[in-house]
Amino acid sequence: MKRFTARILGLVSALVLIVFAVANRHPVTVAFDPISPADPVLAVAIPLWIVVFIAIFLGLIAGWMAAWVNQGRWRRAARQARAQLRRNLETRRTAPAPGALQLPSPRS
Repeated sequence: MKRFTARILGLVSALVLIVFAVANRHPVTVAFDPISPADPVLAVAIPLWIVVFIAIFLGLIAGWMAAWVNQGRWRRAARQARAQLRRNLETRRTAPAPGALQLPSPRS
């Protein structure tokens, strides 16, 4: 049921984005010159939907990076726990079990 709901929501989102892109296909001027807004040095005329999609994409990338940085302590804890587990397994392999019979070493 969860997969079905996710697919329906994805389909509705895709339809909304397509309708938005078709309705906003007229070009807008994006200027990167705050000094002279009347005559910008670097300006690009692109459709509004592209501007909005680029903003959404950059927001997603920024959010993913922030989440990755924020989860660093858990990744570090997992790394340390994995290393501790490896050390414990290595000492168990080499150390005899407590109370186990020790056989004498073979004589040559």
